[in-house]
Amino acid sequence: IIPVFSRTPAVLASTAHVLHQLSGGRFILGLGSSSQTMMENWHGQTFEKPLTRVKETVQLVRSMLAGEKSDFAGQTVSSRGYRQLPLEAGAQPIYMAALREKMLEAAAEHSDGVILNLFPRDALPKMMDHIRIGAERAGKKLEDVEVVCRHQVIVTDDVEDARNRIRGAFAPYYATPVYNAFLAWSGYEDVAETIREGWAAKDREKTTGALSDQLVDDIAIIGDIGACQDRIREYAEGGITTHIISCVSPKDTQATYGAFTGNAFTF
Repeated sequence: IIPVFSRTPAVLASTAHVLHQLSGGRFILGLGSSSQTMMENWHGQTFEKPLTRVKETVQLVRSMLAGEKSDFAGQTVSSRGYRQLPLEAGAQPIYMAALREKMLEAAAEHSDGVILNLFPRDALPKMMDHIRIGAERAGKKLEDVEVVCRHQVIVTDDVEDARNRIRGAFAPYYATPVYNAFLAWSGYEDVAETIREGWAAKDREKTTGALSDQLVDDIAIIGDIGACQDRIREYAEGGITTHIISCVSPKDTQATYGAFTGNAFTF
């Protein structure tokens, strides 16, 4: 997923055009807002109107991919006089990353797919409802929208170690304003507040400790091969159509990826 604040629409369109050709049409352009922490601290960009920025970027990039000469003055992006060789209409899919209701609806309405990440499992039905709303707004059915999820999976018999790895890797995510608000929106207001307080106080133990075993197990997929495979099937039944397996535990990567490659896994 490319943060829209880190590149201009012309750069995104030209990059997508080249990668589309190099990949034989397999490339998917994923766009998202990222977070205030990453964009302002890492990239030195002002993080303003993220929803509008993503929507306008998608609109402008689509027109550029179609070979139209740019003449766009939006609230957050603008371009005039840029033109590149066109791709066949609809040849280059654009997916949007989304967390809460407005971005979920916008993603389903304006893009070809929605990318989800780090949600507690009981938040999925609510997220799917907003994806459906956005799809219907564009005259589409829910089934017309690809729903992608990056799953945090660790196939292991050392569950406690795996939980601690998830805490260490992702408690800082939930300390950022965007993900903290998402955690609260998902029904974990007290946890979000504790993480926010711990991070502000530079108390790493309080920050990571706010993620209970149960919550870690709801966010990540941890356990033996069968248990992890069953969770992926559960998410498929809940509406996820494309599954990205990610593993933050180096010692467990072979077992984790091996559980989902070749003939090892079927729905």
